[in-house]
Amino acid sequence: MKIEIDSNSGYCFGVEYAIEMAEDELNENGTLYCLGDIVHNHMEVERLAAKGLKIIDQEDMKNLHDCKVLIRAHGEPPETYKLAIQNNIELIDASCPVVLKLQNRVKGSFDQMEEVAGQIVIYGKPGHAEVIGLTGQTKEKAIIVMEDEDLEQIDFSRPITLYSQTTKSTKGFYRLKAMIEERIAATKGIENTSLEVTDFKANDSICRQVSNREPSMEKFSQKHDVIIFVSGKKSSNGRALYGVCKNFNERSYFIGSEEELDLDWIKAEDSVGICGATSTPMWLMERVKNYIEAQFSAAAI
Repeated sequence: MKIEIDSNSGYCFGVEYAIEMAEDELNENGTLYCLGDIVHNHMEVERLAAKGLKIIDQEDMKNLHDCKVLIRAHGEPPETYKLAIQNNIELIDASCPVVLKLQNRVKGSFDQMEEVAGQIVIYGKPGHAEVIGLTGQTKEKAIIVMEDEDLEQIDFSRPITLYSQTTKSTKGFYRLKAMIEERIAATKGIENTSLEVTDFKANDSICRQVSNREPSMEKFSQKHDVIIFVSGKKSSNGRALYGVCKNFNERSYFIGSEEELDLDWIKAEDSVGICGATSTPMWLMERVKNYIEAQFSAAAI
């Protein structure tokens, strides 16, 4: 049996940076609060919890004073920073630099749109931590679009500036861009959309470290007889990348850990590929690999 772990899988640099900051603080002081799950992977959350990481929400934070709180890679809205000042909380800000740059761009565009009665539209998942941070830059006025029917929230007769959650699909973003252009053209009676739509700005703000994994995953999933995709159930990135694997290899299986693995999925002569999301730690994929090897070695005795 041949087993390969995808070298392109595992943490993106934003998540890796946040976990390193958390571990440094835990090694020094033994305890740390984190606003929301540090990463959408329950195995990693449990590992860090054993070291002293305590997951809290916004309501919990209101009751904290004179302590340290980690802001994870997804970023936070301005209200979180204001609350920290009020409660004398020291923030360890592990916001991903890509997300912070996007927050600043959204804030700048929002100020401009306010002057011309325009709208900020964000392609993203409602309630996602990053999207909450982005809408916070717009005083909660941004329109969140995930499904086609969400377009009904937009007034196509007014100026529109479009951004994307950094971890969304590139194909999905450009599909949405085209749909908005068509709706603007229909509303304004424009015939040549590409030349005459002037009140619409589309900003591709998708992180290429994330989006480039899709074509990489296409190739990897076709290299092997069976794919074991390792990811937390809460990871939207994980679901999207698993979908890519499933499209190109029917024998693709989604697990959270080796405990969910069904050995009937695998034959002794198979080539097995193990891969995961941007929130999947490499140590977990290695553990799955070791488990498969151990089980088939024992069966061969």
